[in-house]
Amino acid sequence: MAVSKVRTSAGTKLFVSEEAPATYDKVGFTALTWVEVGEITDLGSFGKKYNLVSFNPLGDRKTIKRRGSYNNGTLSLKMGSSVTDAGQVILEAASDDSLAFKVVTQSGSTYYFTGQVMGFTLEIGSVDQIMGATADVEIDNDIVSDTLTA
Repeated sequence: MAVSKVRTSAGTKLFVSEEAPATYDKVGFTALTWVEVGEITDLGSFGKKYNLVSFNPLGDRKTIKRRGSYNNGTLSLKMGSSVTDAGQVILEAASDDSLAFKVVTQSGSTYYFTGQVMGFTLEIGSVDQIMGATADVEIDNDIVSDTLTA
């Protein structure tokens, strides 16, 4: 029986920097000062998703499909709310400037990108629930990675 090469998300960490990289590559991102965002419970997903471009020529009935523009996604970060966590403070205080982000998986794969924090909301919940927060980050540039796959 073959051994599966899948892994869990446990151990994945998110970091944020208020600095902009001098160059938009691994060297530029690694030179930044990073602050870990604590209490993350769900990082969500990210990566290129292309829009469908299609047309139907009159001379034949088939639909021609191509890849159009792409979007690198939106992170919907779920976390336990902590007013003293330096990373959460940066996310909540974000302005119109893009922040730099770094995701490090348990295997050591690292992903860098910039994004705009579009919202930071509290989730009070019920009596038997930890207060939570959600930060929505629109990735606004290409993702730089030291690996080809997640």
